[in-house]
Amino acid sequence: MKAPPPDPATEPLRRVSMVIYPGAQCLDITGPLEVFSLANRQLRESGHIDRDVYEIQMLAETPGPVATSSGIRLSADGAYTDAGDIHTLLVCGGEDVAVARQQQNEKLRQWLYQRAGRVQRLGSICNGALLLAGAGLLDGRRAATHWMDVDLLRVFERVDVDADAIFVRDGNIYSSAGITAGMDLALALVEEDFGRTLSLAVARRLVLYLKRDGGQQQYSSHLSSQVDSDRFAELVEWIYGNLAQPLGVDTLAQRSLMSPRNFARLFTDELGCTPAKFVERARTEKARHLLADSALPQEKVAAQCGFRSQEQLRRAFLRQLGILPGDYRRRFGRESD
Repeated sequence: MKAPPPDPATEPLRRVSMVIYPGAQCLDITGPLEVFSLANRQLRESGHIDRDVYEIQMLAETPGPVATSSGIRLSADGAYTDAGDIHTLLVCGGEDVAVARQQQNEKLRQWLYQRAGRVQRLGSICNGALLLAGAGLLDGRRAATHWMDVDLLRVFERVDVDADAIFVRDGNIYSSAGITAGMDLALALVEEDFGRTLSLAVARRLVLYLKRDGGQQQYSSHLSSQVDSDRFAELVEWIYGNLAQPLGVDTLAQRSLMSPRNFARLFTDELGCTPAKFVERARTEKARHLLADSALPQEKVAAQCGFRSQEQLRRAFLRQLGILPGDYRRRFGRESD
């Protein structure tokens, strides 16, 4: 049986420190830190505790304002070389040139290496993984980064790069995919500390539609299609808005003003899968959201997503996710804590 989460009232204060630098990605920094801040707020407002459980600080080479990639300036609380005890140390990502500059920062590299053995948890957001790898801290470990930076991380041959994961834990070292995935990682850390109920409550406050597990892919079939296809962008949006309707090749071809044969060939060439497989992925994606975020019976979930039966939903889930719908709901649903 799973042990109950610790009582926040009896737990010591955890200091969460984020290393920032000029050209850092603002959301890599503020997104995860907001998760920890809202965990404090949620616990206070729910009456669990009258103090913070997380102390949040930003560290840079020198204290004071730091210009991020968006031009927004954040104020570092102190120099990382002067930092005291840290429970969770996170390193943000940034513009390629900014990260490359920090990879050449011998002071930062040495400090990260020395600190790694003194913190409870060490983590990276987005291509901040390159800074951990440059310090030798990911050698022999599995790690994630933004999908656009996978090849750069693979330059470090001793790092086992997971190109698809939202976030990865290997021992006490954590790494996340790009930008908003840092919030998924932070939610996982809150869950690790104080349980799934608190983590889900914070996710709801952030209006995150689904708290993603680390093993889920970095981007959905919907986002992938937006990246890969201009020709069928309008059709893809229509598909996602009409999943309950019959979506055979003839219907989609007619909407695209093409013959079925030409449509099927061009669609497959552009999106890398057949129209039928794309529609099944889209329906499965919507179904997993409904299973995790609603109490609808599986029969209604299947109908709303365009599956002809609950059995068809079951087979699609096994093909796409390798898990049964009921097991998925038990694992990722809001009442699963």
